[in-house]
Amino acid sequence: MIDIIVVLPKIEDAKGIRGVLMKNGFQVTAACSTGAQVLSQLQDINDGIVICGYKMADMIYTELRDYLPEGIDMLLLASQAVLNEHRRSDIVSLAMPLKVHDLIDTVDMMSQAITRRRRREKARPRTRKPEEEALIKEAKELLMNRNHMTEEEAYRYIQKSSMDSGTNMVETAQMILFMMRA
Repeated sequence: MIDIIVVLPKIEDAKGIRGVLMKNGFQVTAACSTGAQVLSQLQDINDGIVICGYKMADMIYTELRDYLPEGIDMLLLASQAVLNEHRRSDIVSLAMPLKVHDLIDTVDMMSQAITRRRRREKARPRTRKPEEEALIKEAKELLMNRNHMTEEEAYRYIQKSSMDSGTNMVETAQMILFMMRA
């Protein structure tokens, strides 16, 4: 599920939007009235959506956007006049007065974009640190010398052992080095 935080100057309005979203199957983490409350809610969230109005009690939406971590998208709810004046490419916006189906469709579209981004991140191969690469290389060399394996066989052995034991390759290389040196 995508975490959603609603922040509007009037907490009743934020709770109303939260109710509409929840009735339509979205997970709303919090309804807030200040930007500081939003930032405190984001402690445990890596990605999600902040739905906000133009101005909160402690900051305007551009300040909040600048404080949001990467991975958190913003949906601005404001009058058409404000939207015409303040266009930013990193903020999705909807004009007030708000139509429920527009809100639901926009949040759904943003949720799908976050889901696609998560999939891309997961599919991207993880890069190892140089010291991790050195550990794997050292374990391969030890296997090659002691067990007369080729480099590819040693790599495949570490890889298969890693999958069989449910550990990553670096941990498996450390275990091989520990056991074979003892």
